Amino acid sequence: MTVVQTMTDKTQKTPTLDAQVTVSKSPFVFLQRYPESASLLLLVIICVAVAVINPSFLQASSLIDMGRASVVTGLFALGVFTVLAAGGIDVSFPAIGALAMYGVSKLVLDVFPDMPMALIIVLAVLTGTVLGAINGVLVHGLKASALIVTIGTQYFYRGILLVCIGTVWLMELPSQMVAFGKWSLFDITANSGVTVSLPVYFLSFPLAAVLTWFVFNRTLMGRAIFAVGGNAQVASRLGYNLRTVNVFAFAFAGALAGMAGVIQASANRMANPFDFAGTEIGVIAAVILGGARITGGTGSVLGTVIGVFLVTVVNNVLVLVGIPSTWQRVVVGAFILMAAAFFVLRDRKIKY
Repeated sequence: MTVVQTMTDKTQKTPTLDAQVTVSKSPFVFLQRYPESASLLLLVIICVAVAVINPSFLQASSLIDMGRASVVTGLFALGVFTVLAAGGIDVSFPAIGALAMYGVSKLVLDVFPDMPMALIIVLAVLTGTVLGAINGVLVHGLKASALIVTIGTQYFYRGILLVCIGTVWLMELPSQMVAFGKWSLFDITANSGVTVSLPVYFLSFPLAAVLTWFVFNRTLMGRAIFAVGGNAQVASRLGYNLRTVNVFAFAFAGALAGMAGVIQASANRMANPFDFAGTEIGVIAAVILGGARITGGTGSVLGTVIGVFLVTVVNNVLVLVGIPSTWQRVVVGAFILMAAAFFVLRDRKIKY
């Protein structure tokens, strides 16, 4: 009886110990599966803190302003996420967006003033798609780092814009582009008496997010992108065409950059050939804060959207709480370092 009871006690202790290990790791396992939850928690904490310090943050006018501010960054970020998931990195998207925006605007003004707005958008998206596809072809063909290639194409595309197309600000855009920028979903009158509008072009961000989600979750290309980003050699042995994946990822990012360019010009009612310069860090930060790794193979569309909102909120609420806007990059940089430290700690906890 003693032997039997001892064996029984041992068999009962073993699952209890395993359960304790599982429970201790469960939060980190959850964060491993849903890394965007950390950024979402941080976003909620910031919003609550700012709302306590300055209740005007929760006014509809403030929320609409941040919604408008998130559109261009969001379109860029979804494209960068696609490239990062494939194991690359793209810093040429600002130049692609500027070239598509300014080139199409000048073409409409000089050649086809009555071009329908839908055709203007399609033309800008096609321009971005072609320029992005060139990035993909060069990255695959040269077998070079995507960072090096896109730094080169960034200067090349920007040089083409300034040398061959123009350097003068277009202060008077075609009427159809101006009307598109003014087209409103609904208007809200703030307490100050100022009317704030949520523009129709805001819908481009959620629609692009849905399209990106569909690509990654409902198509073979989405699986191929994650496979190539995880391990390109293994993906090649499994039959994935690395050239096709690279070209698609960069072309998709270019298409979204072209769309962002048209929206930027229409919203500001002018085309500036120097637009988007220096926006790379903020956009890449949003994607990384959303849980995507710079090494590729991971990330989610939801995380990218959360990262965009996090960066947008930080860039817009500092003034509300009395912090100079010059501290924006300091705060975003600190968040990136915190995210990097968090991901390393999380992986160590799960491994050990």
